[in-house]
Amino acid sequence: MLTDKFKKNADALRHKKLFLLDMDGTIYNENSIFEGTLDFLSQIEKNGGRYIFITNNSSKSVKDYVEKVNRMGITADTSHFYTSSQATAFYLQENYPGQTVFCMGTRSLVAELEQNGIRVVTKPEDSASVVLIGFDTENTSEKVRDTCIMLGREVAYLATNPDLVCPVSFGYIPDCGSMSIMLKNATGKTPFFIGKPEPIMIDCVLKKLGISKEDTVIVGDRIYTDIACGVNAGVDTICVLSGEATLDDLEKSDTKPTWIFDSVREVCTELAR
Repeated sequence: MLTDKFKKNADALRHKKLFLLDMDGTIYNENSIFEGTLDFLSQIEKNGGRYIFITNNSSKSVKDYVEKVNRMGITADTSHFYTSSQATAFYLQENYPGQTVFCMGTRSLVAELEQNGIRVVTKPEDSASVVLIGFDTENTSEKVRDTCIMLGREVAYLATNPDLVCPVSFGYIPDCGSMSIMLKNATGKTPFFIGKPEPIMIDCVLKKLGISKEDTVIVGDRIYTDIACGVNAGVDTICVLSGEATLDDLEKSDTKPTWIFDSVREVCTELAR
Protein backbone atom coordinates (compact mmCIF):
# COMPACT_ATOMS: atom_id res chain seq x y z
CA MET A 1 0.00 0.00 0.00
CA LEU A 2 1.28 3.49 -0.88
CA THR A 3 1.29 5.74 2.20
CA ASP A 4 2.23 9.30 3.13
CA LYS A 5 4.40 10.55 6.00
CA PHE A 6 1.77 9.55 8.57
CA LYS A 7 0.96 6.20 6.93
CA LYS A 8 -2.27 7.47 5.42
CA ASN A 9 -3.39 5.41 2.43
CA ALA A 10 -2.28 7.22 -0.73
CA ASP A 11 -2.91 4.48 -3.31
CA ALA A 12 -5.06 6.91 -5.27
CA LEU A 13 -1.85 8.66 -6.39
CA ARG A 14 -1.00 5.68 -8.60
CA HIS A 15 -4.00 6.49 -10.78
CA LYS A 16 -3.64 10.26 -11.04
CA LYS A 17 -3.32 11.43 -14.65
CA LEU A 18 -2.20 14.99 -13.89
CA PHE A 19 0.24 16.32 -11.30
CA LEU A 20 0.05 20.11 -10.91
CA LEU A 21 3.38 21.09 -9.39
CA ASP A 22 4.33 24.23 -7.54
CA MET A 23 7.95 25.23 -8.16
CA ASP A 24 9.68 27.41 -5.53
CA GLY A 25 10.09 25.30 -2.38
CA THR A 26 8.59 22.21 -4.04
CA ILE A 27 10.90 21.10 -6.85
CA TYR A 28 13.72 23.59 -6.35
CA ASN A 29 14.99 26.42 -4.17
CA GLU A 30 15.94 29.48 -6.25
CA ASN A 31 18.54 27.97 -8.62
CA SER A 32 19.13 24.63 -6.88
CA ILE A 33 17.00 21.66 -7.88
CA PHE A 34 15.94 19.40 -5.01
CA GLU A 35 17.34 15.88 -4.88
CA GLY A 36 14.80 13.46 -6.28
CA THR A 37 12.96 15.97 -8.48
CA LEU A 38 14.12 14.46 -11.79
CA ASP A 39 13.30 10.94 -10.58
CA PHE A 40 9.87 12.15 -9.45
CA LEU A 41 9.04 13.66 -12.83
CA SER A 42 10.23 10.51 -14.58
CA GLN A 43 8.12 8.32 -12.26
CA ILE A 44 4.99 10.33 -13.00
CA GLU A 45 5.43 9.59 -16.70
CA LYS A 46 6.26 5.92 -16.05
CA ASN A 47 2.92 5.67 -14.25
CA GLY A 48 1.15 7.06 -17.32
CA GLY A 49 0.64 10.58 -15.96
CA ARG A 50 1.81 14.03 -16.94
CA TYR A 51 2.99 17.09 -15.04
CA ILE A 52 2.28 20.79 -15.37
CA PHE A 53 4.12 23.42 -13.36
CA ILE A 54 1.77 26.01 -11.85
CA THR A 55 3.51 28.87 -10.12
CA ASN A 56 2.42 32.06 -8.44
CA ASN A 57 5.80 33.62 -9.18
CA SER A 58 5.07 36.31 -11.77
CA SER A 59 8.61 37.68 -11.93
CA LYS A 60 9.47 35.47 -14.91
CA SER A 61 7.74 34.77 -18.22
CA VAL A 62 6.92 31.23 -19.36
CA LYS A 63 9.90 31.42 -21.73
CA ASP A 64 12.14 32.38 -18.78
CA TYR A 65 10.85 29.42 -16.77
CA VAL A 66 11.38 26.95 -19.61
CA GLU A 67 14.99 28.10 -19.92
CA LYS A 68 15.49 27.91 -16.14
CA VAL A 69 14.20 24.36 -15.67
CA ASN A 70 15.95 23.14 -18.82
CA ARG A 71 19.23 24.32 -17.30
CA MET A 72 18.39 22.19 -14.25
CA GLY A 73 17.98 19.13 -16.45
CA ILE A 74 14.17 19.11 -16.47
CA THR A 75 12.56 18.19 -19.78
CA ALA A 76 9.85 20.81 -20.34
CA ASP A 77 8.54 23.30 -22.88
CA THR A 78 5.87 26.01 -22.76
CA SER A 79 3.11 23.37 -22.66
CA HIS A 80 4.37 22.28 -19.22
CA PHE A 81 3.63 25.62 -17.56
CA TYR A 82 0.74 27.70 -16.32
CA THR A 83 1.71 30.78 -14.33
CA SER A 84 -0.03 33.52 -12.40
CA SER A 85 1.05 35.85 -15.23
CA GLN A 86 -0.93 33.78 -17.72
CA ALA A 87 -3.89 33.56 -15.34
CA THR A 88 -3.73 37.33 -14.85
CA ALA A 89 -3.73 37.94 -18.61
CA PHE A 90 -6.76 35.67 -18.95
CA TYR A 91 -8.54 37.42 -16.06
CA LEU A 92 -7.87 40.86 -17.54
CA GLN A 93 -9.14 39.78 -20.97
CA GLU A 94 -12.30 38.36 -19.43
CA ASN A 95 -13.09 41.13 -16.94
CA TYR A 96 -11.39 44.30 -18.23
CA PRO A 97 -11.31 43.91 -22.03
CA GLY A 98 -9.65 46.78 -23.88
CA GLN A 99 -8.69 48.63 -20.70
CA THR A 100 -5.23 50.06 -20.01
CA VAL A 101 -3.32 48.45 -17.12
CA PHE A 102 -0.75 50.19 -14.92
CA CYS A 103 1.70 47.50 -13.81
CA MET A 104 4.19 47.38 -10.96
CA GLY A 105 6.06 44.28 -12.03
CA THR A 106 9.08 42.93 -13.85
CA ARG A 107 9.78 43.50 -17.51
CA SER A 108 8.94 39.83 -18.07
CA LEU A 109 5.46 40.30 -16.57
CA VAL A 110 4.84 43.40 -18.69
CA ALA A 111 5.97 41.56 -21.82
CA GLU A 112 3.73 38.58 -21.01
CA LEU A 113 0.70 40.84 -20.69
CA GLU A 114 1.51 42.75 -23.88
CA GLN A 115 1.94 39.49 -25.80
CA ASN A 116 -1.64 38.70 -24.79
CA GLY A 117 -2.89 41.94 -26.35
CA ILE A 118 -3.14 43.98 -23.14
CA ARG A 119 -2.07 47.63 -23.19
CA VAL A 120 0.31 48.16 -20.27
CA VAL A 121 1.85 51.35 -18.86
CA THR A 122 4.46 51.62 -16.12
CA LYS A 123 4.09 55.34 -15.40
CA PRO A 124 1.02 57.10 -13.93
CA GLU A 125 -1.37 57.70 -16.81
CA ASP A 126 -4.97 58.89 -16.85
CA SER A 127 -5.98 56.24 -19.38
CA ALA A 128 -5.09 53.41 -16.97
CA SER A 129 -8.20 52.10 -15.21
CA VAL A 130 -6.60 49.01 -13.66
CA VAL A 131 -3.61 48.78 -11.31
CA LEU A 132 -1.79 45.45 -11.24
CA ILE A 133 1.09 44.48 -8.98
CA GLY A 134 3.24 41.37 -9.24
CA PHE A 135 6.26 39.84 -7.54
CA ASP A 136 8.61 42.61 -8.64
CA THR A 137 12.25 41.60 -8.30
CA GLU A 138 13.16 44.80 -10.17
CA ASN A 139 11.32 47.13 -7.81
CA THR A 140 12.45 50.67 -7.01
CA SER A 141 11.22 53.43 -4.73
CA GLU A 142 10.11 55.31 -7.83
CA LYS A 143 7.91 52.42 -8.94
CA VAL A 144 6.38 52.21 -5.47
CA ARG A 145 5.69 55.94 -5.50
CA ASP A 146 4.07 55.75 -8.96
CA THR A 147 1.87 52.86 -7.80
CA CYS A 148 0.72 54.86 -4.78
CA ILE A 149 -0.16 57.74 -7.12
CA MET A 150 -2.31 55.41 -9.21
CA LEU A 151 -3.98 53.86 -6.16
CA GLY A 152 -5.06 57.35 -5.13
CA ARG A 153 -7.41 57.30 -8.11
CA GLU A 154 -10.63 55.38 -8.84
CA VAL A 155 -9.14 52.25 -10.36
CA ALA A 156 -9.57 48.48 -10.16
CA TYR A 157 -6.74 46.96 -8.12
CA LEU A 158 -5.37 43.47 -8.81
CA ALA A 159 -2.36 41.41 -7.75
CA THR A 160 -0.89 38.33 -9.39
CA ASN A 161 -0.50 36.34 -6.15
CA PRO A 162 -0.77 36.58 -2.34
CA ASP A 163 2.49 34.81 -1.40
CA LEU A 164 4.17 36.64 1.47
CA VAL A 165 7.68 35.33 0.79
CA CYS A 166 9.69 33.62 -1.93
CA PRO A 167 12.31 31.04 -0.88
CA VAL A 168 15.90 31.78 -1.87
CA SER A 169 19.29 30.24 -1.06
CA PHE A 170 19.69 32.14 2.24
CA GLY A 171 16.07 32.06 3.44
CA TYR A 172 13.25 34.22 2.08
CA ILE A 173 12.60 37.54 0.35
CA PRO A 174 9.31 39.52 0.26
CA ASP A 175 6.88 38.31 -2.41
CA CYS A 176 3.82 39.99 -3.92
CA GLY A 177 1.67 39.52 -0.81
CA SER A 178 4.17 41.42 1.31
CA MET A 179 4.39 44.15 -1.32
CA SER A 180 0.60 44.50 -1.20
CA ILE A 181 0.77 44.94 2.59
CA MET A 182 3.35 47.69 2.16
CA LEU A 183 1.07 49.45 -0.34
CA LYS A 184 -1.97 48.97 1.92
CA ASN A 185 -0.12 50.70 4.75
CA ALA A 186 0.41 53.67 2.44
CA THR A 187 -2.91 53.76 0.56
CA GLY A 188 -5.41 51.77 2.60
CA LYS A 189 -6.22 49.61 -0.43
CA THR A 190 -6.11 45.83 -0.79
CA PRO A 191 -6.00 44.08 -4.19
CA PHE A 192 -7.95 41.14 -5.54
CA PHE A 193 -5.46 38.27 -5.83
CA ILE A 194 -5.63 36.20 -9.02
CA GLY A 195 -3.17 33.33 -8.48
CA LYS A 196 -3.39 30.52 -5.96
CA PRO A 197 -5.44 30.05 -3.75
CA GLU A 198 -8.03 31.20 -6.30
CA PRO A 199 -9.02 28.13 -8.40
CA ILE A 200 -8.62 30.07 -11.68
CA MET A 201 -5.28 28.46 -12.63
CA ILE A 202 -6.42 24.89 -11.96
CA ASP A 203 -9.76 25.39 -13.71
CA CYS A 204 -8.00 26.77 -16.80
CA VAL A 205 -5.53 23.88 -17.01
CA LEU A 206 -8.15 21.17 -16.53
CA LYS A 207 -10.43 22.73 -19.14
CA LYS A 208 -7.55 23.01 -21.61
CA LEU A 209 -6.39 19.40 -21.12
CA GLY A 210 -9.82 17.82 -20.67
CA ILE A 211 -8.80 16.10 -17.44
CA SER A 212 -11.18 15.62 -14.50
CA LYS A 213 -10.65 16.88 -10.98
CA GLU A 214 -10.70 13.30 -9.71
CA ASP A 215 -7.68 12.48 -11.89
CA THR A 216 -5.70 15.49 -10.67
CA VAL A 217 -3.47 16.26 -7.67
CA ILE A 218 -1.70 19.50 -6.77
CA VAL A 219 1.71 19.33 -5.06
CA GLY A 220 3.04 22.32 -3.13
CA ASP A 221 4.75 23.63 -0.01
CA ARG A 222 2.38 26.40 1.09
CA ILE A 223 -0.88 25.90 2.91
CA TYR A 224 -2.47 29.26 2.12
CA THR A 225 -1.76 29.12 -1.62
CA ASP A 226 -1.03 25.62 -2.98
CA ILE A 227 -3.13 23.54 -0.60
CA ALA A 228 -5.93 26.10 -0.34
CA CYS A 229 -6.02 26.30 -4.14
CA GLY A 230 -6.56 22.56 -4.38
CA VAL A 231 -9.27 22.68 -1.74
CA ASN A 232 -11.00 25.58 -3.52
CA ALA A 233 -10.81 23.79 -6.86
CA GLY A 234 -11.97 20.46 -5.47
CA VAL A 235 -8.83 18.43 -6.23
CA ASP A 236 -6.59 16.29 -4.02
CA THR A 237 -3.46 17.87 -2.56
CA ILE A 238 0.01 16.91 -1.38
CA CYS A 239 1.86 19.21 1.00
CA VAL A 240 5.62 18.74 0.93
CA LEU A 241 7.74 19.94 3.84
CA SER A 242 10.66 21.10 1.69
CA GLY A 243 9.57 24.73 1.60
CA GLU A 244 7.50 27.12 3.70
CA ALA A 245 4.99 24.90 5.52
CA THR A 246 5.95 23.09 8.71
CA LEU A 247 4.18 20.35 10.62
CA ASP A 248 3.28 22.95 13.25
CA ASP A 249 1.70 25.12 10.55
CA LEU A 250 -0.31 22.17 9.26
CA GLU A 251 -1.51 21.27 12.75
CA LYS A 252 -2.73 24.81 13.40
CA SER A 253 -4.30 25.39 9.97
CA ASP A 254 -7.96 24.76 9.17
CA THR A 255 -6.87 24.01 5.59
CA LYS A 256 -5.70 20.42 5.44
CA PRO A 257 -3.92 18.63 2.57
CA THR A 258 -5.04 15.19 1.43
CA TRP A 259 -1.53 13.82 2.01
CA ILE A 260 1.74 15.01 3.60
CA PHE A 261 5.24 14.04 2.44
CA ASP A 262 8.67 15.32 3.43
CA SER A 263 9.58 16.04 -0.21
CA VAL A 264 8.86 15.08 -3.82
CA ARG A 265 11.66 12.55 -3.40
CA GLU A 266 9.52 10.75 -0.82
CA VAL A 267 6.50 10.90 -3.13
CA CYS A 268 8.63 9.32 -5.86
CA THR A 269 9.79 6.55 -3.54
CA GLU A 270 6.20 5.63 -2.77
CA LEU A 271 5.05 5.84 -6.40
CA ALA A 272 7.88 3.52 -7.43
CA ARG A 273 6.93 0.80 -4.93
